[in-house]
Amino acid sequence: MPALLLALWPLFALIVGGHLLRRRDLLGEGFWPGAERLNYFILFPALLFHSLAGAPLDNPALPRLAAAALLGLALAWTALLLGRRLRGWPAARFGALAQGLLRFNTYLGLAAIGSLFGPPGLALAALMLALLVPAVNLLSVWALSAERGVGARTLLLPILKNPLILACLAGALVNLTGLALPAGSERLLSLLTAASLPLGLLCVGAALQPRELAGELPTLAWNCALRLLAMPLLAWAVAHLLALPALESTVLVLFFALPTAPTAYVLTRQLGGDGHLMAGLITLQTLLAAASLPLVLTLLPWTRTQAEPSAQRPTGPSFRRNRTLL
Repeated sequence: MPALLLALWPLFALIVGGHLLRRRDLLGEGFWPGAERLNYFILFPALLFHSLAGAPLDNPALPRLAAAALLGLALAWTALLLGRRLRGWPAARFGALAQGLLRFNTYLGLAAIGSLFGPPGLALAALMLALLVPAVNLLSVWALSAERGVGARTLLLPILKNPLILACLAGALVNLTGLALPAGSERLLSLLTAASLPLGLLCVGAALQPRELAGELPTLAWNCALRLLAMPLLAWAVAHLLALPALESTVLVLFFALPTAPTAYVLTRQLGGDGHLMAGLITLQTLLAAASLPLVLTLLPWTRTQAEPSAQRPTGPSFRRNRTLL
């Protein structure tokens, strides 16, 4: 437990710091939209590219990890559809509830995995993102548009233009083909990735809206409980069923234990969803995750043997090629 807290508390300190900076307007209101765009389009894609370009893609557990991630997502989505049928949620409300259960805070997830497991964990996390980001985006758009229908263009275009997905594909391509990158690329990417996660966590804190917690507490409570406690339990069961190794199991469960993504609010507003409910879910889940995430990781039987203090880990992934793939 002390090692977990040592690795995780700085991450939540950055989130709190971002909220205080925006609340006190120390950087100006115009700083945060620009910081979010810089991170989303440049810094964060560089981190994903950097992680996947040197990842051991011949790991025999990767197909099982992919199957586990998609199976867990499919089971959660099925439960949501049953809930919508029983409760009659309109699309505006169903879309917010679905995103509260299915989406995850990528910045917090990668920062936690990097702190706990270093480059091997980040490589697995990048592979998880390559699978889950397009799937979750498809389901989110469909959930918000279920009553009026949605075309293939509306579903697919945002995914094809998503810089995170493009970075994952590019990193995998470099890894599998052994393409040589220009001299100095390793250093440049290391500098970009070092800036990405701290800035991302500050932006997460800046996006919190505590005033949106009023009026929906029962709904917020059960959705948060499902996301932060039931989803990691589901992931643990799937990992056990598919006999995933320790590190892969821990990364899977951690992703399913993360609070929902701040970007869900933007998508909800764009597609006419319940923005008030979505903002409340983002805020409360992020706050509660400071307690639930260490609890979930402490209860995992694998974490104690996998986690090491971040100071003992290398600072970035290596571009060492795995020639057995070529």
